[in-house]
Amino acid sequence: MRIVLLGAPGSGKGTQAKLLEDKYQLPQISTGDMLREAVAAGSALGRQAKSAMDAGQLVSDEIVLGIIQERITRADARNGFILDGFPRNLQQAEALDQLLNGLGRPLHLALLVSVDVDALIQRLVGRRTCLSCGQMYNVFYAPPHMDGRCDACGGRLRHRSDDNEETIGNRLRVYETQTLPVLDYYKAQEKLRTVQGVGAVADVFKAIARIVDKVKASTKSETRRNDAIRAAIAKHKATRKKPGKEPRSAATTTVKKKAAAAAPAKGKAVKPAAVKKKTVAKQAAAKKTAAGGTKKTAAGKTIAARKSAAAGKGTAKKQVVAKKTARKTEAARKATGTTKPVARSKAGAGKQPVVKKPSRKPVARKNKPVGRKR
Repeated sequence: MRIVLLGAPGSGKGTQAKLLEDKYQLPQISTGDMLREAVAAGSALGRQAKSAMDAGQLVSDEIVLGIIQERITRADARNGFILDGFPRNLQQAEALDQLLNGLGRPLHLALLVSVDVDALIQRLVGRRTCLSCGQMYNVFYAPPHMDGRCDACGGRLRHRSDDNEETIGNRLRVYETQTLPVLDYYKAQEKLRTVQGVGAVADVFKAIARIVDKVKASTKSETRRNDAIRAAIAKHKATRKKPGKEPRSAATTTVKKKAAAAAPAKGKAVKPAAVKKKTVAKQAAAKKTAAGGTKKTAAGKTIAARKSAAAGKGTAKKQVVAKKTARKTEAARKATGTTKPVARSKAGAGKQPVVKKPSRKPVARKNKPVGRKR
């Protein structure tokens, strides 16, 4: 069980923390005691805390959290702890949750010891503490058998200088402004439980023990459920069939062997019979076309060469005929005295030109000028 004890100064949470420690074998962790131990041990955090206290400053939350982490990771705090005097404000509560969740040890219970203000003042004013063993007494309702001496060890009792009405009033006001938001914080997480701290110490402790036992039972049930879930997951992972190593029946093995024998070689795709037939037909057609195309190409070249030769001979004959025709046309023009060339149509090229006959009409002659007779 991991418990945080909350309450105003003088509510008796320190006394109840010691009773819880004895009953449940959980270490009581007081931030004040831890700071004093760290300073006395001369640790790194203790030296930092001493520097702050010597300068009259409050010890930073980082140092306090470091000391708490160092303490709760010891062997005696493996099953839980009782944290007394911390957190005192909302920022410390959030930082503590972050620390515990990071360690995988979240808080189980935030226990508030609630006491009336007037009763608190009476307790604080009459409080006495043993310097040797830390046992606490109250001169009003729980005085020691011998005035000024501890009943347990006989040590001297001390009355704290700050246990006066003025100082107590200031401390209660600080508690109301800073610590009350912490109660709302734990209430929202459904971890807050409240017990009335008025009455005999034993009666208050019985009420606290009932709450702790109830939370402990529910925590154990939740832990068992979580352990069962983790065990089931681990068992499933351990018994999960691995590929290639699962047991096979004889029928399954036979079927797989037949399939492997019928399967094509690795890397080759399986094609249906219809696709195979079409592929074979296409390949045969391609071969035939290639063979026929070669023959046709050779024959075509031969025919083209013959046509080209014939066309060349025809052209030469046409040129000879055209030359002869031109000669005849020229001779006809000279015979008739016509200087204009005979028009030829494209259609009549190469044919015998038509020679125009001279007109039979008499040609009018111009009168010669009559010269003067001399």
